[in-house]
Amino acid sequence: MTIGITTTDKQPPPKPDIINMHTLSMYVSNKPGVLMRICQVFARRGYNIDSLVVSNGRDAQFSRMTIGISGAPDGLDQIIKQVNKLIDVIHCYEHAGQDAVVREMVMIKIVCGPEQRPEVLQVVDHFGGKTVDLTNSSLIAMVHGASDKVDAAVRMLGKFEIIETVRTGKVVMARGEQPT
Repeated sequence: MTIGITTTDKQPPPKPDIINMHTLSMYVSNKPGVLMRICQVFARRGYNIDSLVVSNGRDAQFSRMTIGISGAPDGLDQIIKQVNKLIDVIHCYEHAGQDAVVREMVMIKIVCGPEQRPEVLQVVDHFGGKTVDLTNSSLIAMVHGASDKVDAAVRMLGKFEIIETVRTGKVVMARGEQPT
């Protein structure tokens, strides 16, 4: 006999303790296998990669990576040192607190008939979101901003029937003239 736990709560799972959340940015050579070698460093140390964004840099020979990880802060300095030693890594920095701008985006597809539409659109508008698709029975809303804002929007829209969500990872840029 299998016993399962069911829940009618449509809230996203709680996030790990904020102290154990870290955002790293890396500038790496744009070559096959670089991402795999970087991921192995995190796995060996017991860190989970919660979000990962990779894109070409201004120079196509390089890529920019933003990695959101969770794990104990005591081993993070060692991981950064190990990643920086990899031949294809130009640099790796942790961005914390007020030294960087961190944003992400979510698209939420909601079952939404004409009678619910005004309330859904009011929530989307409150979070500065936009409707990017609209049919007679559903809509897709897009919300972007800091992670806690995106989380709050998903929670508020959770009272409606969410069909699916697609969420980007964090993107980060250092404030001022500091390198990212």
